[in-house]
Amino acid sequence: MKPVIAIVGRPNVGKSTLFNRLTRSRDALVADFSGLTRDRHYGNGRMGDREFICIDTGGFEPVAKTGILAEMAKQTKQAVVEADIVIFLVDARLGMAPQDRVIADFLRKTGRPVVLAVNKAEGMSEATVIADFYELGLGDPIAISSAHGDGVRAMIDEALDSLNLPDEEEEEGIEKPMRIAVVGRPNVGKSTLINTLIGEERVIAFDMPGTTRDAIEVPFTRNGKPYVLIDTAGLRRKGKVFEAIEKFSVVKTLQAIADANVVVLMLDAQQDISEQDAHIAGFIVDAGRALVLAVNKWDGLDDYQKERARHEIARKLRFLDFANCHPISARKGFGLKELFKDVDAAYAAAMMKLPTPKLTRILGDAVEFQQPKRVGMSRPKMRYAHQGGSNPPIVVIHGNALDGVTDSYRRYLEGRFRDAFKLRGTPLRLEFRTSHNPYADSDKTKKKRSR
Repeated sequence: MKPVIAIVGRPNVGKSTLFNRLTRSRDALVADFSGLTRDRHYGNGRMGDREFICIDTGGFEPVAKTGILAEMAKQTKQAVVEADIVIFLVDARLGMAPQDRVIADFLRKTGRPVVLAVNKAEGMSEATVIADFYELGLGDPIAISSAHGDGVRAMIDEALDSLNLPDEEEEEGIEKPMRIAVVGRPNVGKSTLINTLIGEERVIAFDMPGTTRDAIEVPFTRNGKPYVLIDTAGLRRKGKVFEAIEKFSVVKTLQAIADANVVVLMLDAQQDISEQDAHIAGFIVDAGRALVLAVNKWDGLDDYQKERARHEIARKLRFLDFANCHPISARKGFGLKELFKDVDAAYAAAMMKLPTPKLTRILGDAVEFQQPKRVGMSRPKMRYAHQGGSNPPIVVIHGNALDGVTDSYRRYLEGRFRDAFKLRGTPLRLEFRTSHNPYADSDKTKKKRSR
């Protein structure tokens, strides 16, 4: 097992910057103001030949009793419990703060090994920087710079050496987990759904839109199968997005959609289907990801409201007719078993192998039943079809004059292929490739020469 390192400290000391350096990524959002990171964020770190799991945490306010700060503190405490060793990050430029003493007392009581790292020490005398922090009683402080990388390697080596963990060979043949992104408007219950599925408060679920800012990956196992749940920031209309951080959060959400195998689009049953819901669905379809609709807060509706919600979804999200729709209650756990069945089915459909003989036979039957419209003096001729890719499935159709195939006929063919292979839960892409006449250019050159 890889050792787990948690990065802890008060707000704006550079924890996310250090996390990005250790994981060699930009997974954690970074900005010059406090309170940006809220949930704990996992990543695979590497220093030389040594691998470990790194946990980024929000700014730690141990004395906070209520509000979002208390929820952030709860996440940090859970990260410390999960960690093999804790890196306690302090700020060299601001010096010792009363909050640092409170955090040091908390870490001392947990019994976890702690490495005290003094960040932002670039261009400063090391002896002067670390002198004030000896009074915390956590051993010798190490001067580092998360932004520039100074002293980071030595710090990680010291942390891992103190654990005395035996070297283990890398396990092979491990099943790659399915990645499931949970997306939707703010405050529809995405974080609540994830917490209910894994049985703990893994991400902050708070009654305030915009609580989740980053894309948080949560590995878990269900019925012996590995999954990775991705909690994303709620997507609002462009006109409602003013903070630069929220704009980065939108980018992270779109990246999570692109990297996922299946996307769960959450809708609020107690609110009308908005234009923004349709926009988010459009992002998912454009990315070609398998999709399952989850209509949350269903338990709070009467029969009339339920029927009205069904009609509204069918009318406003008609272009998602390939996806299954499930009423759920994320808080009470209602409908989650059926939801996961459809998630597995959507993934299987997205990765399905489509044999060329069957594709060609279905194409021939479709053309025989209804031919494409003429374009001028000619009619598009379709000869054979084969699979061009998976996730989403791509069907490549070869023939002559295929540029003239209309959108309506394209949808007709898509429906025939979808019905034949029972492709529920995934978009289907059609590509038309017109045959090229190898003698066309030679005939032109002969005519020119004759002139």
